[in-house]
Amino acid sequence: MQHETTKTPSPWVAVIPLAVLTLLLYVVIRCFGGGAIDGGSQIALLSAASVCVMLSIGIYRCRWAVLEEAVIDNIRASASAIIILLLIGAIAGSWMVSGVVPTMICYGLKILHPSFFLVATSVICAGVSLMTGSSWTTIATIGVALMGIGRAMGFPEGWVAGAIISGAYFGDKLSLLSDTTVLASSTVGVDVFAHIRYMLRTTVPSMLLALAVFTVAGLTLDHETGTHAQLYAETLRASFRITPWLLLVPLATGLLIARKLPAIVTLFAATVFACIAMLAAQPGLVAEVAGVEKLGFLSGFKGVLMTCFGPTAIETGNLQLDELIATRGMAGMLNTVWLIICAMCFGGVMTGSGMLRSLTGIFLRLVRRRFPAVASTVGAGIFFNLCTADQYISIILSGRLFRELYAERGLDARLLSRSVEDSATVCSVLVPWNSCGMTQATVLGVSTFVYMPYCIFNIVSPLMSLAVAAVDGRIRRKR
Repeated sequence: MQHETTKTPSPWVAVIPLAVLTLLLYVVIRCFGGGAIDGGSQIALLSAASVCVMLSIGIYRCRWAVLEEAVIDNIRASASAIIILLLIGAIAGSWMVSGVVPTMICYGLKILHPSFFLVATSVICAGVSLMTGSSWTTIATIGVALMGIGRAMGFPEGWVAGAIISGAYFGDKLSLLSDTTVLASSTVGVDVFAHIRYMLRTTVPSMLLALAVFTVAGLTLDHETGTHAQLYAETLRASFRITPWLLLVPLATGLLIARKLPAIVTLFAATVFACIAMLAAQPGLVAEVAGVEKLGFLSGFKGVLMTCFGPTAIETGNLQLDELIATRGMAGMLNTVWLIICAMCFGGVMTGSGMLRSLTGIFLRLVRRRFPAVASTVGAGIFFNLCTADQYISIILSGRLFRELYAERGLDARLLSRSVEDSATVCSVLVPWNSCGMTQATVLGVSTFVYMPYCIFNIVSPLMSLAVAAVDGRIRRKR
């Protein structure tokens, strides 16, 4: 069954659900602030979806079965992302209580100088993401540790999160192991190696500009509260057993990633490694989590499971540090999962009703020459991220929508695949209700609106794509 109506909705009607969503989200965020994800945003998405359904059925006689199937397909497509998100919650708890993250924080506080922390953070995340091909895994592991180090040094959390995300998405874009890189190139029909080489023209300058900004920020931001870093390190050592042996957990995880195992398998194995390390290195903390004085088989099993699925609060005597090492486990991800499902409902009815196709027709009319084509592609990628709330759907829709038009107008297919990556891939994390934005905000504990202005690479990338398209006279159709 095709997810479309027999009559294409008018763009003026199709924009109504999107306008309703924008208005509702604005009001919800004004009312609840950072707590918008606890239910307000979900209701806003479902309300906008209901407006779309009423308009589709009432005006265009679209059958409910078509809309329902589109919603189901959207939710089915996000199933793996939901599982990964839950496993990330388990990693957050197990890597913290096992002492892996505290160990990384302690060593990081010794090695990283505050003045160059932001730029070093971005470079580290870029390297890890380039090797792993996963921005999500990078942010959920080394990113969490760097977030803790940054807070201990007294950096504003928005700057730290922005540096982490910028580096992680840079490496993700240029990695042969990245699913988004492979998806963008295959959707357009471009060899993945050619796609990566072509992206260097916009991706490298964007990252260099981001590193320059992070360098200046690191040299100019106030680090007075960074004097607490030594106190944090001493408190962590008093509360956890800090040993370099615990670094075997991220090392083993990196080896699994290098073997190109599926993300779900790798994340599950990383959780298991941390649980074993937890019992070996932190038996006292496991007993504390389980609520017993002496650790036994059953209490150890209970403590490990509680660390993975529930919240943990370890008292160190330092309120700020207690907040830093507190975790929420899988349960802490449920609001995000709820939000993803609601976002998929909205994206599904917009697609099934034909309203999304009607709105994208506006972009197609602009594709005449090189620069308008790139501008339309970039705009469509960002637009799809807003409407479908999913990075992968945005990449597929953008690639398929413009593929034939680029060929007809003699434009290089690599230009299309690069423009898709410069918009749909990197801008997804900037949308609060997109699965990427929701996930990273939850994992790092920083609202999307807080870190958004500091994701320099993600903001510059679409602008750089437009700038290069405007001045690069070598862009031609590949012969």
